[in-house]
Order: sequence, then C-alpha cells, then structure tokens
Amino acid sequence: MNFAIDFGPLLVFFLTYKFTAGGQGAFAATTGAIKGTIAFMVAILVAMGISKWKLGRISPMLWMSGILVIGFGALTVYLHDPKFIVMKPTIIYAVFALMLLGGWWFKKPMLKYLLQSALDGMTERGWLLLSRNWGLFFASLGIANHVMYVLIEAGRMSFDTWLTIKVWGVTALSFLFTLTQVPVMLKNGLAVPDGEAK
Repeated sequence: MNFAIDFGPLLVFFLTYKFTAGGQGAFAATTGAIKGTIAFMVAILVAMGISKWKLGRISPMLWMSGILVIGFGALTVYLHDPKFIVMKPTIIYAVFALMLLGGWWFKKPMLKYLLQSALDGMTERGWLLLSRNWGLFFASLGIANHVMYVLIEAGRMSFDTWLTIKVWGVTALSFLFTLTQVPVMLKNGLAVPDGEAK
C-alpha cells in the first residue's frame, strides 16, 4: 500500500506525459509536461486522501512531497515551463538529506519520525545508522538531479530522458538501496516474523 501511494502519482505523471506529448520538438514536450504535471498534482492529492483513509494518517514525507508537487506544479502550469517540476526533486532530496544527516549528527533518528513507523525491535543505534545512510543517499540523488537540471537548461538533456530516469532509474536505485540496508536492520534488532525466519 505504501509503495503504491508513493509511486502511483509519479507513474501517473509519466504515463500522462507519454500519451499526451505527441509529435516532436520542444513545444510537444512542454505540452506533455504541462498535462503530466496537472495529472501529477491531482494524483498526489488522491494519494494523500487514500493514505488518510486506508492508513489513518499522512506521513510527513508524503505531506512534504504533496506541498512541493502542488507548489512547483502550479508554477509549471502557470508559467508554462517544465523546469520547475524538474527542480522539485532536488529540493525534496536536499530537505530530507539535511533532516536525516542533521538528526544523525545530533543523535536524533529523524527517519523514525519521518516514516511514523517503528520497525519492531529496531534499536536507537539502528535508526541512527539508517538515518545517516538514507541521508547520504538522498544527498546523492539531489546532486544527480541538479546535474540533470543543469544539463536540461544547457540543452544537453531532454525532459523525456530526465523523466524516464526519474521514474524508472531512481525507483530501481531506491529499491536496491533499501535491500542493502536490510543487513543493517537485522544487525540492529529488527524482529523477523517466525514464518520468514524459517
């Protein structure tokens, strides 16, 4: 459920862009990006509603993403310029990186509060390690997204390429990175259900 809530709006954005861009050139790409952005804004609101309905809460991460999607999406639509929606991930990643690394530095496991969920048995040290690791990961994603933004502004990368990397590349990287954190969780007290331990 959490994965669908997080990934769903981005997939809606991608599919809307792909099916509405049509034609070649900057105008077609911009038109598709605008329509995709509108769909993205609607989808993130729906995701927040479903999260509240099904899970009884909206996580801080989803709140922050929703606010930035609406804000930068509105700028994208109003100014008819896709660069604002490209900038959004850099800001999200930077904020998360600063929160997580700042919390780690001051011995506050911010990831635990951001996710609003306690992994059963996870020690405070484990949460701090995860906060540090995810903070560094988000910082890397933020730098990478900013580099792509600069390349787009310089005409050396297309919006289409950026969107494909964002939807599929970053999602795959996030999944793989999550897997690399499993040993950290297991070494720091994560409880494994009996059925999975056998």
